[in-house]
Amino acid sequence: MTRDCLVFQTGDNSLRPHILHPPARPTPLAPSARIGYDSGMEPNPCPPLQRPLRYYLISLGCPKNLVDSERMAGLLQERGHQLVGQIESADLAVINTCGFIADARTESHDAIAEMVERKRRGLLRNVVVTGCLAQRDREALLAQYPEIDHVLGVFARDHIAAAVDRLSLPLVDQQAEFLPAPIRPLPDTQRLRLTPPHLAYLKISEGCNRTCSFCSIPLMRGPYASKPIEMVVEEARELVAGGAIELILVAQDTSFYGIDLYGRPSLSQLLDRLESIERLRWIRLMYLYPQHIDDRLVERLAACGKVLPYLDLPLQHINDDILAAMRRRVTRADTERLLDRLRTRIERLVLRTTMLVGFPGETERQFEELVQFVEQQRFQRLGVFAFCPEPGTPAAELDNPVPEPVKQERCRRLQEVQQKIAYAWSEAQVGQSCDVILDSPVPDNPDSFVGRSWADAPEIDGAVYVTGESLRAGQIVPCQIVMARQYDLIAIPLADAESPPDRPAITAQKPRKTRSPTARDQRKGANRRRSS
Repeated sequence: MTRDCLVFQTGDNSLRPHILHPPARPTPLAPSARIGYDSGMEPNPCPPLQRPLRYYLISLGCPKNLVDSERMAGLLQERGHQLVGQIESADLAVINTCGFIADARTESHDAIAEMVERKRRGLLRNVVVTGCLAQRDREALLAQYPEIDHVLGVFARDHIAAAVDRLSLPLVDQQAEFLPAPIRPLPDTQRLRLTPPHLAYLKISEGCNRTCSFCSIPLMRGPYASKPIEMVVEEARELVAGGAIELILVAQDTSFYGIDLYGRPSLSQLLDRLESIERLRWIRLMYLYPQHIDDRLVERLAACGKVLPYLDLPLQHINDDILAAMRRRVTRADTERLLDRLRTRIERLVLRTTMLVGFPGETERQFEELVQFVEQQRFQRLGVFAFCPEPGTPAAELDNPVPEPVKQERCRRLQEVQQKIAYAWSEAQVGQSCDVILDSPVPDNPDSFVGRSWADAPEIDGAVYVTGESLRAGQIVPCQIVMARQYDLIAIPLADAESPPDRPAITAQKPRKTRSPTARDQRKGANRRRSS
């Protein structure tokens, strides 16, 4: 049976496949642009290429991992290897793994096992494993799957072409490459884009300096390292030259950007530079930590320029004792002051957050405090996770674990509270106007498109369905919202509306695949993406 290559992307509480758009050819760069800033590490020389190989790419995990996958695909394309859309056509599989949480590790192991089984049956020649799980469990992976030909850690990413070239040789031994975190993040230029042409993720840093007791990211990605502003701007210009009109800034902690490099939070200065890029229309910020959101950043968000009034601000909890046990270094009072400041100064602000329930020692009273906080704050977007102990983290050693049935019940209860809030917000949008960016036509209905408003981040939020004449994917259309459908909205172009509203249009965001509201509620935190 022929099988399309898919990409699976995990955002907050998501596990949803979609077919990848045909990738655009990466912008040619000078050879010097292909070496990391001050990294001290140049990819190993490639051996003589015996013949180009056809590879099938599975990218698992967050958008930051997707950027790594696009970078590897660009390097492989430059070397002459061909990305294929069906596993049946491939000589080898490249699996960029996620190791963040248990569900993600299970997805990674499932993907590896599937490709290894194909190799055992003679249906696939080689298997290469990269990414966070490879970095975290390298010895175990090599022992568990002797059929793996090559394992690359996260900081050996740019050695992918040399590794695949070696697989074209007649005899290849199992190999692994792992490098320490570079002084500066590796460049993310020369990518083979796997997103729709009008959308791109822009990674502004690597690693994390936070010591949250439940998080394993620093164990895999190392300490925080900001890219220099000039480096980020160069990458942004390349993405825009390749057709992107919307850039989504991602990092482990976006609001920490620049502190390690310039001695102070510098996200607002970076945004000033990105605002000046012609043809770039929207900038969306993801993964901001509550600390280091200074007045200058708030003013930039309030200026109604290219930066959307949308913030992804994972809070995790609100009870002070739980926050202290999580090592979040913020209090409830700090959080409430920040939320009040943001909402007072930024018009039509949409806030997305995530909450972690069932943390060790969480009492029913502490959970009810969280529920009441969510009811009071009425976040437009909120994802809920049940705590899962991560090996090697301090939280995994804490006493008083919450029983699994209790964790799942609390997760369900908080999701039900948020569902009512989200539905009410959708209903309140009816009659309003906003800009909508069109992602793709609705199947079997070429006059209807799936799009998104300023309130919708790719993969994890709702959709806006627009019907009209002469529409096309990637187009920004001023629309009037005429109906709400749970998490999603129905709209018509303002030109077709009988009486256009007075409210000015607000910029919108990237496209996403349709999904049922029930599935959205039940999405888990793992993430899986396959290439096409």
